[in-house]
Amino acid sequence: MNEPLPASQYPGLLADIKQRIGQAQTRAILAVNTELIRLYWEIGQMLDARQKTEGWGAAVIPRLALDIRNELPEVKGFSERNIKRMLAFYREYPALEFMPPAVAQIQAGGKVPQAVALFPAELVASIPWGHHLLLMEKTKNAATRQWYMKATLANGWSRSILQMQIETAAHTRQGKTTSNFALRLPPPQSDLVQQTLKDPYLFDFLTLTEPFHERELETGLIRHLEKFLLELGQGFAFVGRQHHLEVGEQDFYIDLLFYHLRLRCFVVIELKRGAFKPEYAGKMNFYCSVVDDVLRHAQDAPTIGLILCQQQNEVIAEYALRGVDKPIGVSTFELTRALPAELASKLPSIEQIERELGGGEPETPESQ
Repeated sequence: MNEPLPASQYPGLLADIKQRIGQAQTRAILAVNTELIRLYWEIGQMLDARQKTEGWGAAVIPRLALDIRNELPEVKGFSERNIKRMLAFYREYPALEFMPPAVAQIQAGGKVPQAVALFPAELVASIPWGHHLLLMEKTKNAATRQWYMKATLANGWSRSILQMQIETAAHTRQGKTTSNFALRLPPPQSDLVQQTLKDPYLFDFLTLTEPFHERELETGLIRHLEKFLLELGQGFAFVGRQHHLEVGEQDFYIDLLFYHLRLRCFVVIELKRGAFKPEYAGKMNFYCSVVDDVLRHAQDAPTIGLILCQQQNEVIAEYALRGVDKPIGVSTFELTRALPAELASKLPSIEQIERELGGGEPETPESQ
């Protein structure tokens, strides 16, 4: 029988097929990338060994770059600068072995070296070369670098997005939302949901100034929906703003409603100016209950609530969430991030700017 697919099931089918296509394309790209990364690492290894055993100096690299260009003009990526990067790349990961961790463990006498444990070959080889250059420049801590490598693969970050994530210290924000997920969701789903959300969220792409209304914040986020989705993270699909719910012949409106493709659940987001208040949790619990009853399909996971406010007291938030039965998180949002102290100290003062614009010393009452 060729029964038609129910309309409610079609979006899920389409999403699954698109995901499979994307995964196949990614595997093809990674196969090429793996060989390139392995080649660059091996060249760096050869240069390092020759420098140590035969005393080669740095002058050999410009000569290599020139000869490769002359003898293999069709081959790209072997400029003097890039060959130096290959050497630096090898020295960043000298213990890297293109072998399974179990083999590395045997060769190391039963213990996996820390460098191999943190940076197995399959992880390093999956990261594009341009991303590696950025990671070597911007991340010096090994655990932090590993986090960004894994996040790049999980989220499909481009080089520019990776740079933005590093500059906004994404590794310090991910999974930091205050929540009751561990109490309301079974493991491992509770851990997955926790790691999907962050605190704080950075909305520095908005141009709002205090005081502003919550509706202005909502409008700004929708106007910059692509940037908002990027900050939320992979998997969020926008459903609607001011989503209407009718309960008991009364009208209610959800600020923002999303569906998370990986978690397979609806996500209700409420935007609040100022500090978190305990009564926000009760209202969010109500919204999640209605969405579960009205919108949630049988195969969907329980709806998640996320309250975004400008400040929160974690103790108050934890007490407020403990008394509700729906999985809810509370995070803060920032419109701008404070400059690091060392950078702020280098910026000119208002007086210095005025003096520069005035072409000299500012006027004093005596000189007028």
